[in-house]
Amino acid sequence: MALSPSTIESILALMTRANLVEQDLEEQFVLGSGSGGQKINKTSSAVRLTHVPSGLAVKIQTSRSREENRWLARRALAERILEVRDGEKSRRQQEQEKIRRQKRRRSRRQKARMLDDKSHHADKKAARRWRADE
Repeated sequence: MALSPSTIESILALMTRANLVEQDLEEQFVLGSGSGGQKINKTSSAVRLTHVPSGLAVKIQTSRSREENRWLARRALAERILEVRDGEKSRRQQEQEKIRRQKRRRSRRQKARMLDDKSHHADKKAARRWRADE
């Protein structure tokens, strides 16, 4: 899947916002790892991008396409630089926090209300079934 021109433009805008220039980047293509079998282990489609002045580095292996991974690495590095510089929370951190909020235990009151709602809904459905049987 190739990236759309609008996605590439948004990545370039993000790089500009982070004061990230190509001359400061050191790019390496490395072997991927993880699931994917022989194909992922034989091709160097993963991209390791290092911002030399700050020493920040990212490794991206989202796609099997080297070109797509190059752009995604630039976006990830720009987000990381903005996060360090401006204290912005990255999208990745926001997603992790959202999952943590979703997984946390409900209070007794929330749990009781949820169970009441479920039983009320079940009663409505049972009443519909009873009417349909007549």
